Amino acid sequence: MSFGKLTYAKSGVNIKKADQFVKHISIISRKTNKSGDFKNIGGFGAITHIPKYLKNPHIVTSTDGVGTKIEIANEIKKFNTIGIDLVAMCVNDLIVQGAKPYLFLDYISTNKINLKKLKSIISGITKGCKISNCTLVGGETAEMPGTYSAGKFDIAGFSVGLVEKHKILKGKIKKDNIVLAVPSSGIHSNGYSLVRELIKRKKININKNKFLKKELIKPTKIYVKEILSLVDKNLLNGCAHITGGGLEDNIKRIIPNNLCAEINLNKINTLNIFKWLKKSGIEEKEMLKTFNCGVGFCLIINKKNIKNIKKYFSKKFQPYVIGKISKDTKKVKFNGTIKW
Repeated sequence: MSFGKLTYAKSGVNIKKADQFVKHISIISRKTNKSGDFKNIGGFGAITHIPKYLKNPHIVTSTDGVGTKIEIANEIKKFNTIGIDLVAMCVNDLIVQGAKPYLFLDYISTNKINLKKLKSIISGITKGCKISNCTLVGGETAEMPGTYSAGKFDIAGFSVGLVEKHKILKGKIKKDNIVLAVPSSGIHSNGYSLVRELIKRKKININKNKFLKKELIKPTKIYVKEILSLVDKNLLNGCAHITGGGLEDNIKRIIPNNLCAEINLNKINTLNIFKWLKKSGIEEKEMLKTFNCGVGFCLIINKKNIKNIKKYFSKKFQPYVIGKISKDTKKVKFNGTIKW
């Protein structure tokens, strides 16, 4: 049997377009590379040195994606913010350790390369790297016909951070510390499968719903500048990035044995999108387990430092007290209920 002139392009993979995209990334990545240390976009790997100003550096790594938020981006055809989410989900995990984001790589897989869409995604990644003051050093773009249906794609990120050993946020949380909530910008990048199922059941067209169209694509807040300022000033005993699993699952990861974070839910200032989700039929227990409910980050600090800490945050993201650290075998306890 003759297949004629069988080529990679005929099987659905366009190497020429992929090369064009690599050249585009190489140009825009320079905007995130202030030091000039990374010069190998398109090569086999990015090479750099550990900065000499660090005396006892430790490397912290993080990898993540944005889940089914990409389906919202596809539905409303807006792709220039999903990259910010990708960077945020990675670098917000790094800073929990006290680490400064240093470099970032992305992975994009799709059924077919659409240069306009991919350039839009990369513009968001570049912006996220600028906000977090790290360098986009490379990545991978995979064209996978047959694995993804028409128009579908997925993205993942990998980040590396650096921290001096004595700055690592570990073992500093004590009894009578207080817990501060730092507001989120919205849903961030967790819980979208539940959100999409709710929208499907309610038969909502988000392109015709201005509130949802705006809220569901809001990029994840990047907390790098504020948190690292607190780390530099030794104002933090611990912190938690509130992602999948909500307040309880994320806070308990940093609480030492025999201590407990007592959280007063009455004090949480939630956002309109979470009020809408709750009123649309999602039970409170499920809300707390799935979403950040308006709290993007939690800080555990000495009470005397509250006033000083607030200076590092803008008015929109001012931290406020939601609890304290006490002696207990259960690491997190909730009191009260959120004012939905």
